[in-house]
Amino acid sequence: MAADSIARGDEFFDKAQKKLKSFSFFGLAGNKTEEAAELMEKAANYYKLGKAWKEAAEAYRQLADLHIKQDSKHDAASAYVEGAKCAMKLAPGEAVGLLQRAVEIYTDMGRLNMAARQLRDIAEAQEKQGLKEEAIQFYNQAADLFATENSTSDANKARIKVAELSADLERYAAAEEIYADVARACTENNLLKFSAKGYLLQAGICALCYAADDDLQVKLEQYRDADLQFAGSREAGLLEQCVEALAAADEKAFATAVAEFDALTRLDAWKTAMLLRVKRRLQARQAGEEAGGNSEDELL
Repeated sequence: MAADSIARGDEFFDKAQKKLKSFSFFGLAGNKTEEAAELMEKAANYYKLGKAWKEAAEAYRQLADLHIKQDSKHDAASAYVEGAKCAMKLAPGEAVGLLQRAVEIYTDMGRLNMAARQLRDIAEAQEKQGLKEEAIQFYNQAADLFATENSTSDANKARIKVAELSADLERYAAAEEIYADVARACTENNLLKFSAKGYLLQAGICALCYAADDDLQVKLEQYRDADLQFAGSREAGLLEQCVEALAAADEKAFATAVAEFDALTRLDAWKTAMLLRVKRRLQARQAGEEAGGNSEDELL
């Protein structure tokens, strides 16, 4: 079945190429391009059916170029996106290039929400490749465009990804600021306000990774002011206990606080990894190895 589909794809791809190279009378070039596009689209579809992802991506790329020649911008952008989906199976780097072309077209058309979605897809592709710096750049761009289009939820999701990756790269202050800002925004939306304390917990965990003891107390107070539901919550309780344990360099108290919270509310992989960094900071204090806890560069 796959071999038959690929063979059919080759057949239509060759026909499209021959159509483009064929002689046409003056004024009929547009028809030739349109016919070639139809053949190329069939080739792409057959390649996709045969799971010949490299060939499918190339066919979609050429289809997009043909749509551009016909000034069919939306169809061109759609073809680039389809090509990127195929390329993602084998070559994420190539997929990023195709998505960038789609972004350029959507932006030129004023379709900023569509452009933002493609920027988000680029960021996800970069993230899968472990290219966190690049992913942060594209998530930021996506967040800005989503915000411009008043897509607040999508903008916040993109910003959260920036915070998550920033924390992974030990840029704790930047991550903490984003989590806190998103939490404040959530408190102003009845549908999102219950998410605020979760983001404040993440902000606090980032702060635990780098902030001085006095600054941690200030931040806890800021979190309570940002969300009236935060004070007295389990999330606030965990942060308060961790701040006290860190100040006292009490590893046992820290472990107990984390275990008790996890027993009722399962900690996800990100929180677990960040709390492990806090634990290492605490251990460095016990050993007298921490230089003061005021700088991200001094951590761990």
